Amino acid sequence: MDCIFCKIIEGKIPCYKVYEDKNFFAFLDIRPLNPGHTLILPKKHCRWVWDVKNIGKYFEITRKIALAIGKSMKTDCIMSLIAGEAVPHAHIWLVPRFENDGHPLGWLNSKNIKKFSAEEMKKIANKIRKAL
Repeated sequence: MDCIFCKIIEGKIPCYKVYEDKNFFAFLDIRPLNPGHTLILPKKHCRWVWDVKNIGKYFEITRKIALAIGKSMKTDCIMSLIAGEAVPHAHIWLVPRFENDGHPLGWLNSKNIKKFSAEEMKKIANKIRKAL
């Protein structure tokens, strides 16, 4: 299978890991819409979020990570998105929102990608991990 997310989970492609357990994996998006933009995936490849067998646990982990992002990024607003069209591996986006972040109220502008250095990305991932 030629799935980029499976390769990330297997360690074949580097990432800024935020969370990992035996069933789930989370890392920072390399094209973040805001600092702390995180993807949460099941380790077992499945096409859609709705195909995840232990979906309740998936959402519990997603909630835990969302709260850690909010705490570490100092925001109460974390938007979530489940689309699954760009990469054919189930995933949930968590995007923290900030005042004047370049996204319209209630929406995310997918063209408003932020640029962070590798060092900044490491610091953001570490802050989220510490808040878990």
